[in-house]
Amino acid sequence: MAAVFGIPRHARRLAVTAYAVLVTAIGFDLSSGPHWTASPVLAAAPVLAGVGTRRARIPLTVGLAALVLVALLGAHDRSVPLLDHLTSGFAVLATTCISAANVVLVATRERELVRSRSVAEAAQLALLRPVPERVGGLRVAVRYLAAAADARVGGDLYEVLETPCGIRLIIGDVRGKGLSAVETAADVLGSFREAAQVEADLGTVARRLDAAVRQRGGGEEFVTAALLGIAQTEAPVELVNCGHPPPLRKRGEEVTPLRTQSSDSAPPLALRYLADGPYDIERFAFGKDDLLVLYTDGVTEARNANGDFYPLESRLSRMPESSPDALADHLVADLLAHAGGTLQDDAALLVIRRQHRNR
Repeated sequence: MAAVFGIPRHARRLAVTAYAVLVTAIGFDLSSGPHWTASPVLAAAPVLAGVGTRRARIPLTVGLAALVLVALLGAHDRSVPLLDHLTSGFAVLATTCISAANVVLVATRERELVRSRSVAEAAQLALLRPVPERVGGLRVAVRYLAAAADARVGGDLYEVLETPCGIRLIIGDVRGKGLSAVETAADVLGSFREAAQVEADLGTVARRLDAAVRQRGGGEEFVTAALLGIAQTEAPVELVNCGHPPPLRKRGEEVTPLRTQSSDSAPPLALRYLADGPYDIERFAFGKDDLLVLYTDGVTEARNANGDFYPLESRLSRMPESSPDALADHLVADLLAHAGGTLQDDAALLVIRRQHRNR
């Protein structure tokens, strides 16, 4: 029964109940007369032993013990035909082999999944370079949360650059999972790091990113992204939103989504051909005491035990922190508490604030 404690609580209860039924049946057999037998139920023992374990020797050992019990019950229940006991023995042998084979198969596939995920995570983390705490006139905090161990790695991306055109930021999310998503994220980040340095117009930067994703081909890949341009002074922040959740501006207890004037944002990267005209560049006030929170949908789509999404805006409005680092830490702790400690999708957070001159 040791393997039972490695499975979720609700499944563990069912397995323990099955063990109790099996033990009760054998006990009743031993305490009753020799005219009937409970030996057929022993075929369930190796199956139960395989629940929650990744070691084949556990169901094999339990199966051997079940065969011994079949023999003991055969000696006890002498009035039961020998053919019935032999049938029980063959059933135990069959279920033992099946259970052990299943354990080996599951363990092998899990190891392959871990190796694949490790490669994808290593590639992704190599792309997401550490962001300094101070970039130009901004204080910056970045938090990246990997999904649960059994989920596939995602394609969240972010970057903060100091350029001749001011500070340029991007946060995005690739449609899909795995190495293909990481490769797409690499293309987007590479194009952004180049275009942000030389293109004065943020819309032109977005168009170059759109072309980079579209050139990958396939027809199904796209990337939601928010691009921001922030001057060194207290000028308004520029925003080009390509199908991404809107950044949030926190001013005291007031939280405002930075939405475009039109009803919809621009299409995600690789889908610009669906809309006509240039990219719209929206401008929003960004004062010295304001905080900007950029995030991917792994934050807002995190669910609690009742299936409710994480209410980022309302939670953010009640957080008193004015430091990007402190606010990011509070958000992460609150998000994980809401989601029960694990996320089903990768999540990225980027919190920025203008640097005070006297700090």
